[in-house]
Amino acid sequence: MRTAPILRNHPIAALAVICLGVFVISVDATIVNVALPTLSRELGADTAQLQWIVDAYTLVMSGLLLSAGSLSDRYGRRGWLNSGLAVFAVTSGIAAQVNTADQLIAARAAMGVGAAVIFPTTLGLITNIFTDPVPRAKAIGLWAAMVGVGVAVGPISGGWLLEHFWWGSIFMVNIPIAALAIVGGILFVPTSRDPAAPRVDVPGLLLSAAGITTLVYTVIEAPTWGWTNTRTAIGFATAAIVLVGFALWERRTTHPMLDVTVFFNRRFSGGSLAVTAGFLTLFGFIFVITQYFQFIKNYTAFQTGVRLLPVAISIALASILGPRLVERIGTTAVVAAGLTVFAAGLAWASTADAATPYDQIALQMLLLGGGLGLTTAPATEAIMGSLSADKAGVGSAVNDTTRELGGTLGVAIAGSIFASVYSSRLGTSALTGLPADAMRHSMAVAHTVIQQLPAPQAGVVRDVVNRAFLDGLQVSSLVCAGIALGAAIVVAWLLPARGRQATPSPALTKA
Repeated sequence: MRTAPILRNHPIAALAVICLGVFVISVDATIVNVALPTLSRELGADTAQLQWIVDAYTLVMSGLLLSAGSLSDRYGRRGWLNSGLAVFAVTSGIAAQVNTADQLIAARAAMGVGAAVIFPTTLGLITNIFTDPVPRAKAIGLWAAMVGVGVAVGPISGGWLLEHFWWGSIFMVNIPIAALAIVGGILFVPTSRDPAAPRVDVPGLLLSAAGITTLVYTVIEAPTWGWTNTRTAIGFATAAIVLVGFALWERRTTHPMLDVTVFFNRRFSGGSLAVTAGFLTLFGFIFVITQYFQFIKNYTAFQTGVRLLPVAISIALASILGPRLVERIGTTAVVAAGLTVFAAGLAWASTADAATPYDQIALQMLLLGGGLGLTTAPATEAIMGSLSADKAGVGSAVNDTTRELGGTLGVAIAGSIFASVYSSRLGTSALTGLPADAMRHSMAVAHTVIQQLPAPQAGVVRDVVNRAFLDGLQVSSLVCAGIALGAAIVVAWLLPARGRQATPSPALTKA
């Protein structure tokens, strides 16, 4: 009867289970990217629907993370971890069985609910298991590496599955992994909670979810409406008003789900900015580059996934190296340098065309992954190290929200910029007599039309379509590079090189 409590005294085993949980939900954030051309063909999804298939997951996750973190603090983190994994497994099975793009969007949103429970719980558990600063920094470094590797490995595993099974397999694979993590959680993971955690802030939850959803929806639909259209202006204005209302409510309520005063801590806000910018630009880049590999370079889904491996490797190595560099030169230098390297990689990636050799693209991705790895682990430690251990769930939720919100906005912004440029470049006489509107809304449709044309005409139209795609890739990559560089400059000014470590709270209870 005492076996489980004894097993829960092994921090390394618990960390392995925690990393497995965060790995599976990180994989799912990007596994669909490599399947976008397949989903476009099989489900008839246009570019906006493809963006929503990616973003529904991260959007719901980012909207619920803060409340989920607060609930895990109050009711026990191990139980919430296992509950989230169970929800994630069930909804993954549902996603694999849908028949339309809209149904898949809804299923992905449901998966985001499970992921929202898992994500803050994992980092909250780490903070309470590893209370000493040095082991905690190393554990967070490994956690950050697993997040980054999961994000980058998603397209690789997705590509392999698509070459051997039907498209739903990219969701079915989550079920055995989640089941293994649940068993490991029961056996090895100790729980911790904050009995003084406040009750759920329902108005705050509704306001934050409404504001973020309105913002992302407007960004994604703006290319269709027109960036200067009245509907676009109303959408952005509404999002701004709701989010300001959320901030004001959080300042006034006695039980806020987000203590906005923590952002007055330069270490906390600087780390949050760095993580947001890093994941915004990474997700935006992956959304576009996976389509570049398949539509322009004519790689298969699996070949595309394998060619993203340099990102995964460099993220993993740099995430482990980052905390060690911080001990020598401080957080500010490491995080700012990481974002600068990331920006350089994105700027270089913007030069890609149909003739660019893969070895050059691989070097670009090594810069991208290395920059992100150097950024995220030290920035995450800056966020978590500025809070007391009994508030680890909410602190983790803020950290995770910055990641998911950044990723959501990255797909929305990069995808919308790409769609706007691509669509505008196809206003040409070469498309006369062809379904031009459908071709402007979907690269997959454009290539399907090209395959049905006589060879001479197909060559001309293909050149026009590919050129429009590459123009969209260039502009979206440069915008992402500008965001990363701007964040590096702000972080260099805002983030203290070193900060005092928060002391563990005696209010913690163990079970």
